[in-house]
Amino acid sequence: MIASDLVALSPLIVLSSTAVVVMLSIAIRRDHHLAALLAFLGLAAALASLRFAAAASPRRVTGLLLVDGYSLFYSAVLLLSTAAVLLLAFAYMERQQEHREEFYCLMLLAACGALVLVSSCHLVSLFLGIEILSVSLYGLIAYLRFQPLPLEAGMKYLVLAATSSAFLLFGMALLYSETGSMELSSLAKSYMGTPDPALGAVGWAGTILMLTGIGFKLAVAPFHLWTPDVYQGAPLPVTAFVATVSKGSVFALLLRWFHGADSTVSAPVYWAFVTMAIASMLIGNLLALQQENVKRLLAYSSIAHMGYLLVAFLAAGPLGIQAATYYLIAYLVTMLGVFGLMTVLSTGEEEHCELKDYRGLFWQHPVISGLFAAMLLSLAGIPLTAGFLGKFYVIAAAASSSLWLPVFVLIVSSTIGIYYYLRVIVALFSLPAEAGEREEPVRLTVPLEASFSLAALVILLFVFGLYPTPFWALIQTMSASLG
Repeated sequence: MIASDLVALSPLIVLSSTAVVVMLSIAIRRDHHLAALLAFLGLAAALASLRFAAAASPRRVTGLLLVDGYSLFYSAVLLLSTAAVLLLAFAYMERQQEHREEFYCLMLLAACGALVLVSSCHLVSLFLGIEILSVSLYGLIAYLRFQPLPLEAGMKYLVLAATSSAFLLFGMALLYSETGSMELSSLAKSYMGTPDPALGAVGWAGTILMLTGIGFKLAVAPFHLWTPDVYQGAPLPVTAFVATVSKGSVFALLLRWFHGADSTVSAPVYWAFVTMAIASMLIGNLLALQQENVKRLLAYSSIAHMGYLLVAFLAAGPLGIQAATYYLIAYLVTMLGVFGLMTVLSTGEEEHCELKDYRGLFWQHPVISGLFAAMLLSLAGIPLTAGFLGKFYVIAAAASSSLWLPVFVLIVSSTIGIYYYLRVIVALFSLPAEAGEREEPVRLTVPLEASFSLAALVILLFVFGLYPTPFWALIQTMSASLG
């Protein structure tokens, strides 16, 4: 490696070094405030280093990582999302009885894995990125180890994620034995346009196994069964991280893998993604109708949103990439906002996640309730929010590629989704007499650092919904580097 390679990798180097610094600071003296401050400064420094990495890009580093406009754009998105989760998590962790400092070390390492994924151009770096991310999530999900639900969720995620990694690794081995290549761009050529006749039964078996592993990480149907249990059991900030940074990085990898060439995927892979998209939209929305726990409701909702993303993913050409990216960013902003508001409403002893916990909340905390409703309306795709424009771009991209069946299912399932989002909103604005007249408010104040994060998310929610032109132009520039 030479100096230019190190400059190109500077965000990863800064982020991993920060994790080491936080770990050493814990060994010297436990201080929750210091650990959180060091982690936040490390994220800020990694974000600032993207400017230097951009000067050295596009650059292929060691054959495993490709630093270009695409990877730098998604790295910035993931770093900002991690910073938002960190700010929301600080007050939450302050109220816990656990050792708090290692939480930030694990979060930084998980973010490192996510950054490796968005820069991956090789099966080895793909697997390393997924494992760094997943192993960190094992610890984060079960971090509150003296509580039964986080420990149960961590065990479920450990077993299922390890199984999916085995599928992924075995699929890689079969693909390599059939094609003799581990480059994502070379493998993608087997799926572009007319199916490669040289890709025999072993190669297609490897493809199926790899799609199974990727499907688990994205939590798309039929690989979604872990999602509601893990969302419900994990601490609220960790649920926000899993729903945003983890899924966003894997989807960015999928876009690079299959949209690196100017063509459509071959018929077998195409129909596999169509099936997963349709199943995710229908299963996610229909099962969300039955939920009384808001975390489980949002878990099934996220399954449906991954289906919407796959519809944009299936669209050919630059418009598909741009629509998928815009919708993904809108989804990240909205989910961070929803889980952030749930986090500030939770006490140290108990998370308020049942639907009945939110009944009449408007009459105690009108501002928080209004913001909560705005986030839910964005998830439902109501105009003036980022979610509406995101769905508009997805439908436009899919229609331009004549994906009429997925578009029809998207419209029908989105209509179903409006019902369960309105259930939560109606609960928020119920009259106090209907809500049982709580004796005490759920929470009186919002911490300063959480207020800053939530304010930024709300501003982005409406800016992306009302004035998307600058951001759309940035996405167009980014997508040009993916050819």
